[in-house]
This record gives sequence, C-alpha cells and structure tokens, in this order.
Amino acid sequence: MNVFEAVKQSVTTRQAAEHFGIRVGRNGMCVCPFHADKNPSMKVDRRFHCFGCQADGDVIDFVSRLEAVSPKEAALMLAQEFSIPYEDKEPPSHRKAPQETPEQRFRRMERYCFRVLCDYRNLLRCWKRDYAPKTPDEDFHPLFVEALQKQDYVDYLLDVLLSPDMEERAALIIDCGKEVNNLERRMAELTAGDTASRRTDHARSTAAPER
Repeated sequence: MNVFEAVKQSVTTRQAAEHFGIRVGRNGMCVCPFHADKNPSMKVDRRFHCFGCQADGDVIDFVSRLEAVSPKEAALMLAQEFSIPYEDKEPPSHRKAPQETPEQRFRRMERYCFRVLCDYRNLLRCWKRDYAPKTPDEDFHPLFVEALQKQDYVDYLLDVLLSPDMEERAALIIDCGKEVNNLERRMAELTAGDTASRRTDHARSTAAPER
C-alpha cells in the first residue's frame, strides 16, 4: 500500500484538522482556514467541505492546502505525524526532509498561538467559576483575580488571530510569541502540579490506618 492509500485509510480530515490545531465542534464544523471565516462554515469528517469558499477534498488535499505543500509532501507529513506504515519505493538514503518555507512557519506559529490561547481561555473560565468567592467576606483567590484580569485580553488576541488582515496576525505572533511560550510552560506546570496533588490525596484516602 503506497503512502497515499495508507494515509487516506488511516486518518480522517477531522483528525488531521485537530492535530494541526484547528478547533472542531461536536457537529464536525470548524472555522475554515482557507478564507476569512469568523463563523464555522467548514464540515470536516473523513473528507472536508467549506460551505463558504467551496473548498473540498480528502485529508491529503486538506493538509496540502493548509501547509502550502505538494500532495505527496502532505501525505508523507501525515504518515510521519500519525506513525502510519506504508510501502516505500524510494531508498531511504535518497529521501530529503522537506524544508519549511516562511509561509509554513507562519502557519505553524499561528496555529500554535491559537491553540495555547484557546487552552488558556478555557482555564480562565474554569478559574472564574471554581475560585469565585462563596461569601462576601472571602478573600479573592489569585487565580480568580487572574481570570478577571486576563479573559478580555485573551479574547481580543484570539479575535486578532481570526482577522483576515495577515499583517495584523503576523504582528501579534511576533509581539506575543515569547509570552505564549511562557504561558504554555506555566499551564504545563500547573497541570503537573494538579496531577501530583490528586495522586497524593488519593494515596492518603486509600491508605488503611494501622490498628
């Protein structure tokens, strides 16, 4: 089975879209990455179809357009990302790793920023709900304060990333790239801390007292 057949049988367009940082709703709809789309107008399942710009095709066509690469490069990229085995007719020593173009790097950074900011926005919403004061005299939790201070700002950054103005999106990525990196690192540390805390609490609750 060649790489095209192997990829098409193994990966749906929805899986690829989510892997490359595109948020897909439960109904399979997402914001189309191929035109200035602010409301989800693309349906992704095994194939994809945009009801706005009429973009249509299979998972390889999707990644080819998304990453601005040839269909074969898209298929090889998917095979690597999803660890899909296939018959390789070309000797490994003759294969060259595809070079990332400036456009591909921009798209990758754009998806990365969008994913991290979406994750952070979801955290802020949880903090605002879970750490809200229960009584008028209760002190504000630092995470509740952070949610109040940052939610509108993060919503603004996400709106910019959905803007049709490429220069505006590029400026945001340049200005906020380091901030987004630090944000992802902090969220990972918070998640690791929460996991360790839950394991400790579970161990204490399940330990039988000596008698």
